[in-house]
Amino acid sequence: MNYKDTLNLPQTEFPMRAKLPKREPEILDEWEKVNIYEKVRKKREDKPKYILHDGPPYANGDIHMGTALNKVLKDIVVKFKTLQGYDSPYIPGWDTHGLPIEHQIIKTQKVDRHSMSDIEFRKKCHDYAMDYVKVQKEQFKRLGVRGDWENPYLTLSPEFEAEQIRVFGEMAEKGYIYKGLKPVYWCTTCETALAEAEVDYQDKRSPSIYVAFKVTDDKGLIGQDECEIVIWTTTPWTIPANMAIALHPDLEYSLVKDNENNRSYILASELVENVMKEIEISDYEELKKYQGKDLEGVITKHPLYERDSVVILGDHVGLDQGTGCVHTAPGHGQEDYEIGKKYDLEVLSPLDSKGVFTEEAGQFEGLLSYVEGNKAVTKALEKENALLKLDFVTHQYPVCWRCKEPILFRATKQWFASIDGFRKDALDEIENVKWVPSWGKMRIKGMVENRGDWCISRQRVWGVPIPIFYCNSCGTEVINKETIEAVSTLFEKEGSDAWFERSAAEILPDGFTCGQCGESDFDKETDIMDVWFDSGSTHRAVCEKREDLTSPVDLYLEGSDQYRGWFQSSLLTSVATRDRAPYKAVLTNGWVVDGDGRKMSKSLGNVMYPTEIIDQYGADILRLWVASSDFKEDVRVSNNILKQITEGYRKIRNTCRFILGNLYDFDPQKDMVAYEDMNELDRFALAKCEEVTRKVIDAYEKFDFHIFYHMVHNFCVVDMSQFYLDIIKDRLYTMPADSLTRRSSQTAMYIIIENLVRILSPVLTFTAEEVWKHLPGEREESVQIAVFNDNLDKYRDDKLKEKWESFLQFRDEVTKALEEARVDKKIGNSLEASVTIVADTGLYNEFKEFENQLDDLFLVSRAKITKSEESTEEEDVLVKHEIDGAKILVKPASGDKCPRCWKYDEIDKDSGICPRCVDVMASV
Repeated sequence: MNYKDTLNLPQTEFPMRAKLPKREPEILDEWEKVNIYEKVRKKREDKPKYILHDGPPYANGDIHMGTALNKVLKDIVVKFKTLQGYDSPYIPGWDTHGLPIEHQIIKTQKVDRHSMSDIEFRKKCHDYAMDYVKVQKEQFKRLGVRGDWENPYLTLSPEFEAEQIRVFGEMAEKGYIYKGLKPVYWCTTCETALAEAEVDYQDKRSPSIYVAFKVTDDKGLIGQDECEIVIWTTTPWTIPANMAIALHPDLEYSLVKDNENNRSYILASELVENVMKEIEISDYEELKKYQGKDLEGVITKHPLYERDSVVILGDHVGLDQGTGCVHTAPGHGQEDYEIGKKYDLEVLSPLDSKGVFTEEAGQFEGLLSYVEGNKAVTKALEKENALLKLDFVTHQYPVCWRCKEPILFRATKQWFASIDGFRKDALDEIENVKWVPSWGKMRIKGMVENRGDWCISRQRVWGVPIPIFYCNSCGTEVINKETIEAVSTLFEKEGSDAWFERSAAEILPDGFTCGQCGESDFDKETDIMDVWFDSGSTHRAVCEKREDLTSPVDLYLEGSDQYRGWFQSSLLTSVATRDRAPYKAVLTNGWVVDGDGRKMSKSLGNVMYPTEIIDQYGADILRLWVASSDFKEDVRVSNNILKQITEGYRKIRNTCRFILGNLYDFDPQKDMVAYEDMNELDRFALAKCEEVTRKVIDAYEKFDFHIFYHMVHNFCVVDMSQFYLDIIKDRLYTMPADSLTRRSSQTAMYIIIENLVRILSPVLTFTAEEVWKHLPGEREESVQIAVFNDNLDKYRDDKLKEKWESFLQFRDEVTKALEEARVDKKIGNSLEASVTIVADTGLYNEFKEFENQLDDLFLVSRAKITKSEESTEEEDVLVKHEIDGAKILVKPASGDKCPRCWKYDEIDKDSGICPRCVDVMASV
């Protein structure tokens, strides 16, 4: 039997070609039939739990590469923990409310939102979301992700909505929920408030203007009758809402005389030269200097309205741009609002929800957008001789995450969660969480430290209503334990549609009256909750409610954008209601970019889709791509990268295939060789297997999946295919079937493949299942039910590894000498050669014990080692390769090629094979 014969053994069913796109669905069908998820759970009953809580993706389209990356990472973690023996249930979930779904309904179904009732529109949103839940579910399953797909959690389910209401109620009871007039991010296209997590940034070209405000009352502080304070802004449309000019109390300000125009300006001393250059004034002089705090209370006249703009002080004023005198409009900026509260300034925001200027804007009433406002305000300022300079700048500007249109800061009455009420507790809990990568802790800590109050109301329909009632008699806002219990109980039975279908009287308990005036006529809040409040409540609505889960969970794993999203909203709601973080550890993945590191974009034509990759390569290739990447940074993908991954996969698969093909007649119950009776090379192979398995498990534990890939690939290609398996072919193919040496190698291969299939299974989930089905012996019906072997330690032998690894370094030199002869076409196959090692005493003593197997280890027909002093001049030397301590002599092998073992030797005339093979055949 020769090598080629073995590759085509009829007993070997494990296919050479993967054909993953065809075979994987067949395996999925098998898992579906046996309900593999329930079988795994049943096997882990009463075992310690490890809970990875699934962050819900939006149910509003097909999955993309980022979603696939994240879902596969989660599956790797869950399957690894299962292999460790944990009960690790995975409950997938979906975020099913909010603006993204409303947008898709209006866009794809051409719905006229204003021509239908709220309930009709919500029904369309519900159906749309559920359709994509089904679509994404099948796509996630096709990735090989194991989960409780028949019982996912949905943020639109009645039981979820009911618990979300309770979370809101508990925060309100503690005084963390309030309604206030303050500026929030506002999208005029979507006509709703936005949270910080719903804001992106893009480059935008904006006007840059310098504006002069005439001082009308210097309070005796300036000492000059006529002067002007200069501000700078890139939002001229906010000038109608100006109420003050802010200076820094500790900065120095100068009174500058413009000799060209006979005007005097006040601005920060350090910025005088730059500002004068910007407004194109070359003839000027500085007359006086002041401290900012000395100018507090100075009155200027608004350049466009008959009202004052007062000088105030604020530490937020800086010198990085502008004039050091900051235009302050409390209705259009958070810092402006905060400093305005201190000085009791009016909060004016003369725009409606669509961005149209209102009557409060005076001459600008009716302008349809801030763009029109910029132009009109600039012209009006120029007419009043208050515009000192108009230019344009390109800068980062906030845009709506959904429609990508620029957004405004607009003061409106909204519902907020007061972060100050539990900010310190949240910061303390951040310290108790393990953040991977470690920089994640500083990132979320900085966000929580510096964030303002959380705007949790949205002027939309598709979501969970804010459970507030208003007394129609006295206007009191009503929320208490009784109302929360009434709403949550109703939602538990009927879902949140009941809020839109029923009147306040039908929702509230019989006889309910206002605590302020005693009346019983109420109205309902029309706003819904921010969807981040929905997903931020999953630790309560899912982890605390499902019997198979626990809280806090062991791990949250999402993209790095979730530091301002789900990680943070979950932390805030959990600390506010449970006084602890909802997670013990947080792991983040980066973005998926193209092969050149560019963001994927349809306009660039570089978008890749998971479904297309799976159809072409198979899900295991996509999963191996995930594992091969250092996913904590941005992850590159391209066809070239996938081809490289496919080549790596092929080598791993072929290693498994070779081993399985040579275990066709091996029965673990009968043929296992005791460790102490095994060939030393086989024991070395087991020591390498133990080392790799131990290090791979450690890499899994640390979420360093790319280390898994490189170690397994190197083990299969270098340690196995290029060394161990190559060497043992001869004994596998030529030794008697039941010989100790052959069974020893089969025992080693069996142990190796038994461990290799386990460490492969979290990543190559389909291929591992194939391998598992072809392993000899009895075992669990699926590798997913298996656990790591706990007896690998007995194969650890550091001294043996050191000995063989030293020999392998020397073997590499022999391989170089053989390769030199091959390149020079002095030999073809290495079996055409014999090798003589002429070594000094030290090297001879080190490698003498390998002498009887050198021919097999060098893959030549004959090999020997001699001492330098005993060596005689060799004839017919093809290559002489010299290294420290030895000469490696390559000669042509004498004799003829044995047709059975392919080695060169004297051929027996009767049998036509070499003497060694004659002996073997005689013993059969």
